[in-house]
Amino acid sequence: MVGRLSGVSMHKTADHILHLLKRNGAQTADMLGASLSMTGMGARRHLDMLVREGLVEKYDRVEGVGRPRKFWQLTDRGHARFPDAHAELTAKMIGDIRRVFGEEGLDRLIAERERDMRLTYEKAVEGKARLLERVEALAAIRTSEGYMARVEREGENFLLIEDHCPVCTAAAACQGFCRSELFTFRMVLGPDVEIERADYLLDGGRRCSYRIAPKDV
Repeated sequence: MVGRLSGVSMHKTADHILHLLKRNGAQTADMLGASLSMTGMGARRHLDMLVREGLVEKYDRVEGVGRPRKFWQLTDRGHARFPDAHAELTAKMIGDIRRVFGEEGLDRLIAERERDMRLTYEKAVEGKARLLERVEALAAIRTSEGYMARVEREGENFLLIEDHCPVCTAAAACQGFCRSELFTFRMVLGPDVEIERADYLLDGGRRCSYRIAPKDV
């Protein structure tokens, strides 16, 4: 029984490490240990297990003078542990729609998705007067859709950060999906708000994030 509980605990910690690496990018064992309330050596035990499973890899990073530091990051297999909304099927369907119905057909599909998103998101932020409340409500619904969204404050402004993109394959095949999402955010959060991209996954960023600011600031 003790052995079984220990195994469950090990896997819970390993899953937490995968989420931290997905959310924050490459980390040292000490950085992960601090987040997990354990020593760097304890974190390394879990990392070694994840390396054996092919989910994590380590590399040396030179930072200033001195010996290189060892960092751990997700492998392609590690990234694949997070939902991708049936990437291959999605890419094929987009290609088929474009081939059969042309760009106009694809634009109509995106417009329909945009309409549904806007209705859902407007309902989520309804009755929330403060900008922070609206952004947090938007982050919550995006998280429920698989985007691992969160909000950080920047003075009077906010960052809406999405650590995962479950439609990345679709977005890569047609960036109209990304433009549509940004437009929907602007419509839902209101005319008194400015929104711009801070990071963009398809431009080489580690994630997508949006800087949100009241227009009167």
